[in-house]
Amino acid sequence: MPSDTHRADERRFLDERGSSASLAPNGLNPATIMEKAVRERIVDSYFWKEQCFGVNEADIVDRVVDHVSFIAGTYGDTQKPSPFLCLAFKLLQLGPDDSIIDTYLSYGGEKFKYLRALACFYVRLTRKAENVFGILEPFLEDKRKLRRRLRNGVKLTYVDEFVDELLTKDRVCATSLWQMPKREILEDLDLLEPRVSPLGDIEDLLDEEEGEGEGEGEGEGVNGVESGDDASENERRGRSGSADGSERDRRSSRGRSLSRNGMDVDRNGRSDRSRSVSRRRSDS
Repeated sequence: MPSDTHRADERRFLDERGSSASLAPNGLNPATIMEKAVRERIVDSYFWKEQCFGVNEADIVDRVVDHVSFIAGTYGDTQKPSPFLCLAFKLLQLGPDDSIIDTYLSYGGEKFKYLRALACFYVRLTRKAENVFGILEPFLEDKRKLRRRLRNGVKLTYVDEFVDELLTKDRVCATSLWQMPKREILEDLDLLEPRVSPLGDIEDLLDEEEGEGEGEGEGEGVNGVESGDDASENERRGRSGSADGSERDRRSSRGRSLSRNGMDVDRNGRSDRSRSVSRRRSDS
């Protein structure tokens, strides 16, 4: 059958014995990258039958702009496949080359942010590990907002967060991702160059922070915090002040005791005089 014709029933692509489509660049069969249960839900969904029949690579852009307003795998109590997942499966069937994927990724603006997310998802499913890191890592700087549909609601995420999940997690959007080797292993095999952070060298940043911390510690003595000779001088003053204070306390305690003794003597003298006066009055 000619390749430019379309069948109303595209289950031939899902034949368990294999697929007429060529293998993906990472060596996987694109027809079996997604789980069987998910594939069956996709081809039975209304969106797949209405919007994904006879679609080519150029039509994917229109479908994403018109119908994709969130990223998701399957959602709801019935595990309905999302338009995002259906179009990702359509890309697996079409098998676009790198130039088309680069065109998808190059679109900017809020209107095409879901197209970029879809292209990143497709790259993670079909490309080799070194190509996945090389293509997706620049989009870790994309801060545009995305909506994510879950079984019990919608939450807010970002393009860079979604790309980070594609690079680090094993399952995204109801799809088990093939296990990639870590970036450090690819660097050791000379398949990737060490990644340069937009912030610069991390070690240099840490050294600068340590230097600033030491500078702030030295300047604290000038602003009133004790340091160096000032601290020792204040310590000596504190000791002398405490000695003077203890001497004053001893003197005050002595004075209090003397005053108390005097009051007792005075009270005794008054009592003796009152007794003698009372005796004289009785004798008279």
